[in-house]
Amino acid sequence: MKRIHLFLISVFLPLALVQADTQGSRDGELRQQAGVWQAWDDEQRKWLDAESFWRAYADRRGGITWGESDTYPPYEEVNELDTFLVQLPAGNCLMEFWHERWRIANDVRRWDTRFNDLYGCPQVFD
Repeated sequence: MKRIHLFLISVFLPLALVQADTQGSRDGELRQQAGVWQAWDDEQRKWLDAESFWRAYADRRGGITWGESDTYPPYEEVNELDTFLVQLPAGNCLMEFWHERWRIANDVRRWDTRFNDLYGCPQVFD
């Protein structure tokens, strides 16, 4: 009987762990804590405020390519997957150059859809 239990554990426990690990990433999941929007960073395995999440994402890829400004970089100098933190009166928004145009990074990365409503993101193309 013990052999059967050990066999079942040795077969099914690894399968359960793999399934739990592949059920979907929480990276970019948003929550509001004490009035502050926080995003889950899978890499660091912790909650960061939303803008710190954007910066951590960009840092893992070499940093924010075009820095921070209220003026977009010269179109002819921008490359695919470049990033830019646009500064707007309502707040900042991380942009990513994808398929020949600037997009809200969330539209490229598909984090929590509420990112599109945070800070200056709703006004990036006004």
